[in-house]
Amino acid sequence: MNTLATLAFSAAVATVSFAILPPAASAQSAMAYPEKCKTEGMKTDMSKNDMSTGGMPMGEMTDYQKASMDGMKDMHMNMMQGMMKKDADVSFVCGMIAHHMGAISMSEVELKYGDNEGARQMAQKIIDAQKKEIEEMSKWVDKEAK
Repeated sequence: MNTLATLAFSAAVATVSFAILPPAASAQSAMAYPEKCKTEGMKTDMSKNDMSTGGMPMGEMTDYQKASMDGMKDMHMNMMQGMMKKDADVSFVCGMIAHHMGAISMSEVELKYGDNEGARQMAQKIIDAQKKEIEEMSKWVDKEAK
């Protein structure tokens, strides 16, 4: 994906859903993104990149919105790294691992800040299912990725 398309995609996602995206450290610290999914030479720190905040100044964001924006940077970096793999199968699985990690992070935001019991139950169900799938996909990557 070229830089302009990446920025446009990031801005669109931020504008539509910045309030529900993942917190930075939670899923990333609980489950590490597989080394075989990382692309050598690709910048891994998006914290210095200008990321759209949906037009809202950072100072006006709530704590959950700030955590969500930080997490979105981590998720997008991992997804972009995974999708840059030369093997289509490895690229798909690595991209899905990052995507699932983002789903876990989004769910953790809900558990931390949400107060609707139904939404919180959905979040916990997502965490449980996605962790299992990440483990399965990570084992596949370890075995199949060169």
